[in-house]
Amino acid sequence: MDTRTLGRVLEILRGELPRWKVPAVGAIADGAVDRPYATLVSTVLSLRTKDKVTEGASRRLLERAPTPRTLANLDPGEIERLIYPVGFYRTKAANLVQIGLHLEREHSGRVPRSMEELLALPGVGRKTANLVLTVGFGDYGICVDTHVHRICNLWGYVATRTPDETEFALRRKLPRRHWITLNDILVTFGQNICVPVSPWCSRCPVSRYCPRIGLKRSR
Repeated sequence: MDTRTLGRVLEILRGELPRWKVPAVGAIADGAVDRPYATLVSTVLSLRTKDKVTEGASRRLLERAPTPRTLANLDPGEIERLIYPVGFYRTKAANLVQIGLHLEREHSGRVPRSMEELLALPGVGRKTANLVLTVGFGDYGICVDTHVHRICNLWGYVATRTPDETEFALRRKLPRRHWITLNDILVTFGQNICVPVSPWCSRCPVSRYCPRIGLKRSR
């Protein structure tokens, strides 16, 4: 798939988004008072966790800890109870306390707006940092999770082995006008139609453009 075709495909999928369920991180951010903070917390919780669980856990935690200061003052055990059953909930609870402390000490209780400073936060990798920049702040970034990595390779737009490789390949190739919206479009598409196991190719609005590279089974 070339860049021109990709642009057409993304345009079609953008038009389909209202029919599909919005990813949890976007749903949490849309209702937040402090959008960057809510995006950061919900993204940390989302790693290795299904969206329904992420959304519930994020709402419980943000209601109890609406600011970095209140988060920093929570006991890790209480956070564990609030966020269970997210994946690796004990590790995430410990990291969240440290994130709150770091934000208070180093950034006056605000989420920083640079990749370098976000990556300095405990438990924050490139996916989380990029999502905070794009969803939280509306800045340019390319957030690559398993859906974005898988679908971009399925389409043959990139040929990469890891999400990090995909991010850097997209930074070189993808026009900047698509950077901020790419994750939201492909995650929603990947959760509803182009699912990881046996995607719904028969229902796909962009199937005619898809070379299905490496795909073994579909419906």
